[in-house]
Amino acid sequence: MYRYTNISFPSLGIDINPVRAFSIGSLTVHMYGIVIGLGLLLAALYAMRRAKQFGLTEDHILDGVLWVTPFAVICARAYYCIFQWELYAGDPISVLYIWKGGIAIYGGVLGAVAGIIVFCRIKKLSLGAALDLVSLGFLIGQSIGRWGNFFNREAFGAETDSFLRMGLLDSFTGTVTYHHPTFLYESVWNALGFVILHFLSKKREYDGQIALGYVVWYGLGRAFIEGLRTDSLYIPGTELRVSQVLAAVSCLTAAAVLAYFIIKPPAKTLFVHRVAEKETETDEGGNEDA
Repeated sequence: MYRYTNISFPSLGIDINPVRAFSIGSLTVHMYGIVIGLGLLLAALYAMRRAKQFGLTEDHILDGVLWVTPFAVICARAYYCIFQWELYAGDPISVLYIWKGGIAIYGGVLGAVAGIIVFCRIKKLSLGAALDLVSLGFLIGQSIGRWGNFFNREAFGAETDSFLRMGLLDSFTGTVTYHHPTFLYESVWNALGFVILHFLSKKREYDGQIALGYVVWYGLGRAFIEGLRTDSLYIPGTELRVSQVLAAVSCLTAAAVLAYFIIKPPAKTLFVHRVAEKETETDEGGNEDA
């Protein structure tokens, strides 16, 4: 209903009509895909740059992206279809038509975590250390990826007259309505979370600490922002927004675990230190043999 029309932010003096897609020959390129791809690329580059600080290598990151991405895409689609099953019940095969839209970020996060668990078991890596680094990448990808919703004129909130209200022209009525730009709220929230956790990660005391911080930060923001949206997925038979419930529960659970570890700290031997010790032992053994 709002696609291909102008987007305005009257308080900021902005009125634009961003391109949703463009063509290169017979190929149609969607801005949503470009934005998601850019988020993934920057997250991977960041992770590669900091991999050594977590006991990982650049090759681990590159291999991990290839492993984790399919898990994330499949679960993002499954999450959406499960809670919108009435759209697919008559033609179940249409669940596979992902190019027609319909994915959910929380499903993508859960799928990515599942992929990381499998990857770490195969490569014999510390799951906590990997999740610490990947969670920072999540915040980069989510902060940038939300702008795909901007190009698609989607994931906005209820009508409002707030300072940051976003105007959309209804192509059927010809009137402009103003909404909460929830994609913007979440993008800024995730960017701020990345900055905070980036610096905290340099002083982390145990593997998994930053990952828990991510769950608390993202869950807290999503629990509030989801309540403003008009396109939420609901738990069947209820008026409960599934992502809002998941965000709140995960946030409280992770906060409780962090609090417990403050009272009873876990072993503070980071995976990166164990890797360094093993490399030192290997070098010393090699020198003795020589």
